[in-house]
Amino acid sequence: MKITNITAFPIRIPNESDDGRKINTKNLNTAMLANKDLPAKDYEKQESKKQNKDKKRHLDAKALGTYDSEIKDMGIYYVDEGSNTSIYSKFHETTVVKIETDSGIIGWGEAQSPVSPNTTATIITDIVTPLTIGKNIFDVEAIWHKNYSAKRERGHYTGFYIDAICGVDIAIWDAIGKALNMPTCQSMGGIHRKKVPLYNGIGGTHPEEVADQAEWSVGKGYKFLKMHLKEDLETTVEIAAKVRERVGNSIGLMADVHMGFDTFNAIKLGKELEKLNLLWLESPSDPIDIPGLCEISRSLDMPIANGEWTRTKYEMREIFEKRAYDISMPDIARTGLTGGKQIATIAELYNIPVAPHVGGGGIVSIAATLQFSLGTPNFMIMEHSEQGHAVKAMILSDNFDASEGQYELPEKPGLGIEIDENKVEKYKIDPSI
Repeated sequence: MKITNITAFPIRIPNESDDGRKINTKNLNTAMLANKDLPAKDYEKQESKKQNKDKKRHLDAKALGTYDSEIKDMGIYYVDEGSNTSIYSKFHETTVVKIETDSGIIGWGEAQSPVSPNTTATIITDIVTPLTIGKNIFDVEAIWHKNYSAKRERGHYTGFYIDAICGVDIAIWDAIGKALNMPTCQSMGGIHRKKVPLYNGIGGTHPEEVADQAEWSVGKGYKFLKMHLKEDLETTVEIAAKVRERVGNSIGLMADVHMGFDTFNAIKLGKELEKLNLLWLESPSDPIDIPGLCEISRSLDMPIANGEWTRTKYEMREIFEKRAYDISMPDIARTGLTGGKQIATIAELYNIPVAPHVGGGGIVSIAATLQFSLGTPNFMIMEHSEQGHAVKAMILSDNFDASEGQYELPEKPGLGIEIDENKVEKYKIDPSI
């Protein structure tokens, strides 16, 4: 069953909840999670006593002075130049991939592209398509390997190129499931579970604000919540404590601090968060600093979760060998289903659970991650965004919603979703040049 055509759709969907975002916040990571369904409150006037000028500082060189948010508006994008950890879009952006076969079967994939989806689409069109056209879909793992290897000498071990080949990889696996009339997870080796637990992402800069989102999420049926926090140490602990107080001890809580600390202060933070019985501390420091991550993991009883940036098994080898963190978080729209399975298999060898990351991924990413989660023996829990789901799902012809904090095995073959190509075309953006 040969691949006859590949089409990349760089899309940009207006985020209807954008009115709830606070572009002037110093925490852009958590601003993306604002929920328009929550009543607006003036949290700026509810500053706690710990947020005054005499607040005790932790020994992080970046925090010895007052943090000043420096938001640079780049038009479609913006960046906080006070931290420079990421560029954010004012829209939902990604690259949707369509493959067609000589038997008429169509597969859909996604190469996660939270910024510059045209870049990923151009790589797919110019490089990945000519490498892949004419190949048999059942050679999917060989296709991934050959496409990856084709750029070794050019030095493209990660980044946009890997995203591009992984978007095609997901589309091929969707086509395989449809060809065999079974869920993709079954075609990849078997169904390990029929339900997948989810955690919802919440965030904000003030304790009551985050606690409100937590309470709202619990009301939606979520039993696990992840706080996206990019504050100083004391405020991070204060927010986490308020959320724990609000939701009680029966709700599982995690914290993602988005690389905000050096090794010493990450350990100090972790010891404080352990008192609140958090399930994990995510992305505590620079992910490139593997020795530092090892020190953090060994110093804390609380697990360290990490890995959304690592796209291949080759990047993960040293991390697993040194046990740099306790929970692996492959992002399937960056690893592909082939690469994600490889990472999970090696993780299992080291008795490390996987909790797949979704982040800015769109609806195809969610569906592919669900299939990965259903078919992975050492799966732990899957990321979700109740707030952002409606926008991501705007290219579907049918609903694909979570219920009571979980997803069930879809009834449809392949990834289990139906893409409306007319809607994809509606949100497709013009080439940048």
